[in-house]
Amino acid sequence: MQITSDVHEQLCALLDKEGATYRVIEHEPEGRTEMIARIRGNRIEQSIKSMVLHVRLNRKENIYCLANVPGDCRIDFDGIKNHFNADSVAFAFRDKAQELTGCVIGAIPPFSFSEGLQVLADPLIQENEEVVFNAGRLDRSIFMRLDDYIRIAKPQLVKIALRG
Repeated sequence: MQITSDVHEQLCALLDKEGATYRVIEHEPEGRTEMIARIRGNRIEQSIKSMVLHVRLNRKENIYCLANVPGDCRIDFDGIKNHFNADSVAFAFRDKAQELTGCVIGAIPPFSFSEGLQVLADPLIQENEEVVFNAGRLDRSIFMRLDDYIRIAKPQLVKIALRG
């Protein structure tokens, strides 16, 4: 699948319009959380890891959500399942995740520009005054104030992370 929209530019335009305090850094292309934290020089728990999940509510109804957890955590599938009272939760197929986000896997920011993608974030992200994430491209990251992220992305804060 060819990704044509520039989510990075769309994201920066949104942050500018909303008066966010942020900075963009350029770096070598990398999408793995542990590796990119080393390259950027940030603490791993300051990173926001964003993954698209397929939530099967019942036999006939499915939704997708963008799950955002600190970089040192993994997704709590049971937490998401309980939040939606769903039958099952799994990672979305790569093509579907890329279609919904306009990004390659590893470059997905913790913002949704798609009506079909609900944004969830674990409250643990609030442990940091500044958060960092890949910004729609594997070679760009954004550092921004947490309160600006919450105000602009408007994620539902739900316990969806497991640490350790």
